[in-house]
Amino acid sequence: MKAFVILLFSFLCFTDFLAAQNVEKDFIQLSDPVKETEDFIVFGSVFNSELPFISLDALINNSGNIKKESITTEGTVKKVCKKKGCFFMLESNNNTARISFKDYSFFVPTNTAGSRVKINGIFSADSISEAEAKHYAEDAGDDPESIKGPQEEYAIVATSVMIYK
Repeated sequence: MKAFVILLFSFLCFTDFLAAQNVEKDFIQLSDPVKETEDFIVFGSVFNSELPFISLDALINNSGNIKKESITTEGTVKKVCKKKGCFFMLESNNNTARISFKDYSFFVPTNTAGSRVKINGIFSADSISEAEAKHYAEDAGDDPESIKGPQEEYAIVATSVMIYK
């Protein structure tokens, strides 16, 4: 009887361990954080709090006047590339920008949709081809066939992403 109880207990512990492993595999995290605290996790380079802060709304509303310089902005992650976290869509109020990562050198976890983030990076407003827009839509889990023609895109090439827990 004692052996049966030990065997049953071992089996239950092992199945709990396997269940925990499966939960962890529900998302992809290809980059290690550079800093983690109780409140946030940082990917890319160390977050620079001294860069000028410009709201995403101000960046987009004044896109013609914004120079390509390093800034800090913030918002909510609307969607993340489901394949590997190589970009995400940042939203603030009714404005959206695509966030990619400098030199493709880091990624964010694919389960960060809905998270509040702060970003260091360089803002730009450009036109992208229909093919490129369809590619981004597909990677984000959207319908690429809904894209017609070149698209105006607001983007930030991030050097650092701080994700609040």
